Amino acid sequence: MHTILGAGGPVANALTQELLKNNKTIRLVSRRPVDIKGDNLTWQKADLLDYAGLQAAVKGATIIYLCAGLVYDAKIWREQWPVIMRNVINVTKENNARLIFFDNIYMYGLVNGPITEETPYKPNSEKGKVRAEIANMLMAEVKAGSIQATIARAPDFYGTSSTNAFLDMMVLAKFAKKQSAQWMGDPEKLHNFIYIPDAGKAMYLLGHSPESDNQVWHLPTAPAMPGKQFIELAAKIYGVKPKYMRVRKFMLRLMGLFVKVIAGAVEMYYQNDNDYNFNSDKFNKAFNFKPTSYEDGIREVARTIYKPE
Repeated sequence: MHTILGAGGPVANALTQELLKNNKTIRLVSRRPVDIKGDNLTWQKADLLDYAGLQAAVKGATIIYLCAGLVYDAKIWREQWPVIMRNVINVTKENNARLIFFDNIYMYGLVNGPITEETPYKPNSEKGKVRAEIANMLMAEVKAGSIQATIARAPDFYGTSSTNAFLDMMVLAKFAKKQSAQWMGDPEKLHNFIYIPDAGKAMYLLGHSPESDNQVWHLPTAPAMPGKQFIELAAKIYGVKPKYMRVRKFMLRLMGLFVKVIAGAVEMYYQNDNDYNFNSDKFNKAFNFKPTSYEDGIREVARTIYKPE
């Protein structure tokens, strides 16, 4: 049985669709109901901080996918992520299951050059320190031989209505309404984004490849390009002029005084004001996977999610 912890988020939903397409037995686990229906699919309420509830929710699992997201607040991350990771490690052991942890790239910190699976952890943010801690916690269990686990890392994503996807919300949604776009950070710097359906397919492939266990994988992502190029490409697809406003750090700080989630983004601003060059060559070669091009991905978003008005 495939059990998805933190169901309902963009990556978890994309993974669920892949599992449904392949007729797998699925259990979705989250604090709130998930609006996905399908054969052999059940939902169970559980809080990942509540060990007894988590035990009941994952009973019988053979593959566990940890796709949880927490409130974007460093204090909450410090308090809750280590507890969640320890709970998930323990229930994975109890069920003799395999664990695939969907992770971000905060633990690497500011990197000069391509970011690969071999890049050392040098976090320069509080959230990055938490991510390094829980990744090390999991891989220590792997090295001890007590668990079969994989860390699947992805950069910023697009192709969803989630308010956490800045390319979608600040560029594509704006151009769909014929408004000026916004760009976080320096538009001359490199950045890349993973297309959410690619992330779902990649998680599915890792789940069905036991030989991929016990290592870190960067999920398939098209090569980085300057922010300005994303804006120009999206404007061309939407048939609008590539007008945009640059969102600078002091603006984020100001907005953060009123919106806590935005305040949580200030310490991560370095990712948008420097080159952000995520490399997924290892996955692409191992699974013969070609990431969706930005042109194809944005065209599909314009056709389905953010349609021109």
